[in-house]
Amino acid sequence: MNRLLFTSVILLITHNLSAQYAIKNIEGYTPQMGALISMLDDLKARVTYHAKGLDQAGTDFLLDAEANRIGALILHLAATEVYYQKTTFYDEKLDEETDAEWLTALNLGDKAREELRGKPISYYLDKWDEVRAKTKEVLKTKDDSWLTEIREIPNFDAEYNYYWAWYHVMEHQANHMGQIVLIKKRMEKD
Repeated sequence: MNRLLFTSVILLITHNLSAQYAIKNIEGYTPQMGALISMLDDLKARVTYHAKGLDQAGTDFLLDAEANRIGALILHLAATEVYYQKTTFYDEKLDEETDAEWLTALNLGDKAREELRGKPISYYLDKWDEVRAKTKEVLKTKDDSWLTEIREIPNFDAEYNYYWAWYHVMEHQANHMGQIVLIKKRMEKD
């Protein structure tokens, strides 16, 4: 057997041996909604894996003056989810008075660098758990046809559907997971 074929077979076998996860339906949800929840929870579990166990120095580590702390990034992911809950579930926006904490986390920047620190990583992960529980509670009341409802984006000449909105939440989580991994690697070098 040539080397390329042998390597391909070994990679295929080891990939299948390590494949432990599957996107699947979840009891109590419509089929596509269950798949959506499965994907959301998979990404959240992977982000949590990379963040869990950080000490205070790791949670608050700043790569540079323009960077974000890992704790702030976790709260940012929760805030993004809150934003999409309000937009897709209730056709509302975040309010500056009642949602000040979420807006700070959503926008990040200087204010977040100043305010979102000094709490253990469990604080941020617990907040995200609460937000996710609400997402799952409401999505349980929706069906697959809700996902494909076409909505207009206010002040833009564009449309979207709820499937895209929640896909974007996942895309956002994946992007920041990479950022968290990078920060942790750089933290280990310092």
